[in-house]
Amino acid sequence: MFLADKEVLKMDITKLKKPRVLVIGDVAIDEMIYGNTERISREAPVLILRHTQTKIILGAASNAAHNISTLNGGKVSVLGTYGEDYYGKVLLEAFEKAKVDTKYMVKAPERPTTVKTRISGSCSQSVTQQIVRIDRETKEWLSKETEDKVCETIEKAVPEFDAVILSDYQLGTLTDRVIQTTVEVAKKHGKIVVADVQKDMYRYKGVTAMTPNQPDTEKFVGFFIKDEETLKKAGEKLLESTNSDLMLITRGGDGMAVFERGREYSPIPVFNKTDVFDVTGAGDTVVASFTLGLAAGLSPKHAAIIGNLAASIVIRSFGCATTNIKELIKTADKINFEKFRG
Repeated sequence: MFLADKEVLKMDITKLKKPRVLVIGDVAIDEMIYGNTERISREAPVLILRHTQTKIILGAASNAAHNISTLNGGKVSVLGTYGEDYYGKVLLEAFEKAKVDTKYMVKAPERPTTVKTRISGSCSQSVTQQIVRIDRETKEWLSKETEDKVCETIEKAVPEFDAVILSDYQLGTLTDRVIQTTVEVAKKHGKIVVADVQKDMYRYKGVTAMTPNQPDTEKFVGFFIKDEETLKKAGEKLLESTNSDLMLITRGGDGMAVFERGREYSPIPVFNKTDVFDVTGAGDTVVASFTLGLAAGLSPKHAAIIGNLAASIVIRSFGCATTNIKELIKTADKINFEKFRG
């Protein structure tokens, strides 16, 4: 089994500060509304909540950008669409607060700003519980006019960065043309492209790397991963089908597996097992740290291990969370890698 040298790994973690990254994809915000229950309404059999607070959290592709920002000190820009509505301004303000540059964002008047509103209530006898969720979104593809603007922006923006993340949440931003334009421009300028995609992976041919989870991998390859043999078969099929150089398959409690074209695959165990509170956004954390690692010149194995450690930190928090260089080094320092020697 691949064994990480702790001191080398800690040095590699510090290198995540250097690369500049562009995130292209389905940006969104999570609006968290909280209140205390008072009584049942006379108008209808529903709870009346007395509002206590509202939190705005960057979600979907926005969360990947936020994770990049906390790791590299804000050397990240985002390219997505927002609507000509109230939440468009809220989204841009949330990016600004997270130190994510928005100069490449494209206004799309025909589309709503993607917002997932969660309303939660509590009383003195109970914990806070989500009552209802309201989604403001469209899954339609970009209009021709907006797609033209996005592709023109990609051609200008990509050369300025060390790496690009394509973050697909099936909300219509990443059209075939947007993907193709990104890959072509990135290859022309020697940039890394990492795709975080849940399905239709064949649309992302030619990217540098992908970071699918095991269930999505199984759906794509058409069989279950039950052992080392089927894992190898799945990884090789993904590389062949997508013409990618690298494949990082995340496997939950079974760790990760890194596949490199022309090399033996590398299993990455779960080094830092902790109580899992919420896996929301963990995939964004993995792709953010993995991409920074690749852009910093780290081996895919070390980049994956750092992604593994980063995910183990954020799953201890509720909702989309982030980590930073200091936390990563502290976490790595506590791990006895010797017990993973194979």
